[in-house]
Amino acid sequence: MPESHAQSALLAAITAADRTPEDIAALPLPESFRAVTVRKEDTDMFRGMPSADKDPRKSLHVDEVPLPEVGPGEALVAVMASSVNYNTVWSSIFEPLPTFGFLERYGRTSPLAARHDLPYHILGSDLSGVVLRTGPGVNVWKPGDEVVAHCLSVELESPDGHDDTMLDPAQRIWGFETNFGGLAEVALVKSNQLMPKAAHLTWEEAAAPGLVNSTAYRQLVSRNGAGMKQGDNVLIWGASGGLGSYATQLALAGGAHPVCVVSSARKAEVCRAMGAEAIIDRSAEDYRFWSDEDTQDPREWKRFGKRIREVTGGEDVDIVFEHPGRETFGASVYVTRRGGTIVTCASTSGFRHEFDNRYLWMHLKRIVGTHFANYREAWEANRLVAKGRIHPTLSRTYPLADTAVAVHDVHGNQHQGKVGVLCLAPTEGLGVRDEEKRARHIDAINRFR
Repeated sequence: MPESHAQSALLAAITAADRTPEDIAALPLPESFRAVTVRKEDTDMFRGMPSADKDPRKSLHVDEVPLPEVGPGEALVAVMASSVNYNTVWSSIFEPLPTFGFLERYGRTSPLAARHDLPYHILGSDLSGVVLRTGPGVNVWKPGDEVVAHCLSVELESPDGHDDTMLDPAQRIWGFETNFGGLAEVALVKSNQLMPKAAHLTWEEAAAPGLVNSTAYRQLVSRNGAGMKQGDNVLIWGASGGLGSYATQLALAGGAHPVCVVSSARKAEVCRAMGAEAIIDRSAEDYRFWSDEDTQDPREWKRFGKRIREVTGGEDVDIVFEHPGRETFGASVYVTRRGGTIVTCASTSGFRHEFDNRYLWMHLKRIVGTHFANYREAWEANRLVAKGRIHPTLSRTYPLADTAVAVHDVHGNQHQGKVGVLCLAPTEGLGVRDEEKRARHIDAINRFR
């Protein structure tokens, strides 16, 4: 696809060596921009097909779309880079249901929200970029600010959200349950989604941690999740993947002991490079937690528990970092120590979880559900990135035009860590402001490459 007006004009202004905030504020906004979309007319295209056979390359499009109006408390951001999360996979294959229902319900809440109810849905829940415009009531952020965005979109008109914004009944995930997401040249966000971009990272590196790092932080570290402490043994499923790679880093940075479950020798090596020592290759050891479609095999739970004790020096795990869901949940409940915690944020292998409740209630274990993070948790997770304590786990980057291929690869688990997408950024390697700090951390930054 040829370079659009948005790409050429915005890119020239943003990359100018002597640009000022006034330059960005005075920049004429484009009437349209390129964005990765699913279309309402396509929602039945995969009907009756198994999930594994649904191909995002058939449902995802790069369309030229009109620029949305910026409203009170909002910001328009020129997106330099974004990344692929599993919610984009779900959106692309219209599971567990098409996201247009989210947009329709949101659109009915107010005239301003009605902008989101469109026959196309711009996807993406991560970005790094530059603020272009802010709406009325935005005072902290200005045009020209280099930012990343977390994906919590919240209204805060209910008292329920004022202790923990994730409990607000109007809480939505931007780019999944709202429109105008980050897989585009321009994104529309609420200003309280914005956070400072880490100065030592490139645009694509800075875009990678947002959703997964914040999710892992709440799930493991926050009092709203497992409340991890020094010395805890933490079982991490998919420890080299998008979520697991940040959970592993957070466990190590917090003085805990990650027990990393991976599916290949290559992924085991990545975990060792992060500093983990206790690693279980579930493929090599051939754990089969289900004997058939309807029946789990407790003997495999016990074999798995024995292996965990072998790599921990005889101890059970205090915390299980759960996200596969159906395939692993029974085993997760079983192997957790007495009084331990199973904390779950997703169900990538299926939403219906089955476990033997005797191992939960009689051993006083807890199951805690977590979902993304509130602004404070996301800010703290981003602060760790900016300080060089947590590093991006970017393994590969695609141009915006090839986003469908990137999503297809994530759908097929053909990736490690995070997969990035260049939006306005023409090449990798741009956007670094602190070369000295980057040099100190370069090996960790490139660990997943």
